[in-house]
Amino acid sequence: MAKMTRSQRRARRQAQAASAQQSGATARAAQVRPQAVSTKTQTGARRREDRGATRFIGESWGELRKVEWPTQSHLIQGTVVVLVACFIVGTYIWLADIVFKNLVQDIFLR
Repeated sequence: MAKMTRSQRRARRQAQAASAQQSGATARAAQVRPQAVSTKTQTGARRREDRGATRFIGESWGELRKVEWPTQSHLIQGTVVVLVACFIVGTYIWLADIVFKNLVQDIFLR
């Protein structure tokens, strides 16, 4: 279920205010705000949390069904690209290390 828009929330509050005005001042005096109860003792809150978790899992499963998963050939091709890139970068760093090692030893440490 989608969240309510701002205009929908305003309309709901206005309708609640109108119904409260119609019921009169005595009804307002009789209204008492309930105290906050922890979720451990309130079974209704636990059920809402459980529904939230179940809803989250259901929506996640639905999104996973929409994913376009790679084929085996795409997976192999991607792996080869990554391995070749790692080899090229590793070789570059190894050669740079040799050059700078000789530079530091021969020039700066003499």
